[in-house]
Amino acid sequence: MQIEGLTAIVTGGASGLGAATASMLSAEGAKVIILDRDHEAGDAHARAIGGRCVTADVTDEEAVAKALVQAESAFGIARILVNCAGVAPSIKTVGRDGNPHKLGDFRRAIEINLVGTFNILSQFAARLISAEPLGEERGVIVNTASVAAYDGQIGQAAYAASKSGIVGLTLPVARDLAREKIRVMTIAPGIFITPMMMGFSQAVQDSLGQQVPHPSRLGRPEEYADLVRSIIVNPMLNGEVIRLDGAIRMGPR
Repeated sequence: MQIEGLTAIVTGGASGLGAATASMLSAEGAKVIILDRDHEAGDAHARAIGGRCVTADVTDEEAVAKALVQAESAFGIARILVNCAGVAPSIKTVGRDGNPHKLGDFRRAIEINLVGTFNILSQFAARLISAEPLGEERGVIVNTASVAAYDGQIGQAAYAASKSGIVGLTLPVARDLAREKIRVMTIAPGIFITPMMMGFSQAVQDSLGQQVPHPSRLGRPEEYADLVRSIIVNPMLNGEVIRLDGAIRMGPR
C-alpha cells in the first residue's frame, strides 16, 4: 500500500513514537489525523505537519466513535491506523511498605494500553470495510507493544501484562480482518528516546543505551517510524510482532 494521498490516524501522536510517526506519514504524502488526549500538544504538532488533531480518550467507546467521524469528515476514510497511545507505570506487586499493587493502577494500564488499542482498531476496521479496496488491500493497522511483553522487569507487572495482551491479539485480529483485506501488525520497541526517558539524566540514558548489544544506544523515534513505513508498503507483513530493540533482552531490573 502506497502512503501518498491516504488518510492516516495516529493515536498518541502528540509526542514520542507517535509524533515521529505522524511526521513520517505527512512527509510521505499522507493526510494525518493525530488522536490524543493532550489537545494542546496534539494540535501544535498537527499544525506543524499540516494535519489535524482530534481529542479523545482511547478507552471511551463513544468518544472514539465521534473522533473517527471527525477524522473522516476532515480527510475522508482513513486507510492507516497506528496505535501509539499508552502509559508505562512502574509499581511492584507488593511494595516495600507491604501494601499490594493498587488494583485501580493495574486496571488503568490494561484499560489504556490494551482495551484502548482494541477499542480504536475495532471501530476503525468497522468503518473501513465499507470502502473499496485499493488493489489487494483496504488498509493497515499497526499496534505498539513492548519488549516488556517478553522480558517484563521488576515493577512492570501491569505494563507487561497490557503489552502482552497486544502481542496476543495481533494474530487473531489479523485473521479476523483478513477477509476484509485489512492487515494487522505489531511493533515491540526496546528502549527508545521518549518524553518519559528524557526525564532521566544523561548518565542514566547513556547507561540504558549501553545495555543494547548493537547499536549500543537508545532507539530513536524516527527508527520506529521507519519500521511503520516498511510495514505499510509491504503487503506480506501481516499478523506478526516485530521486536525493534537492537537485540536487547531485558534483565530483571
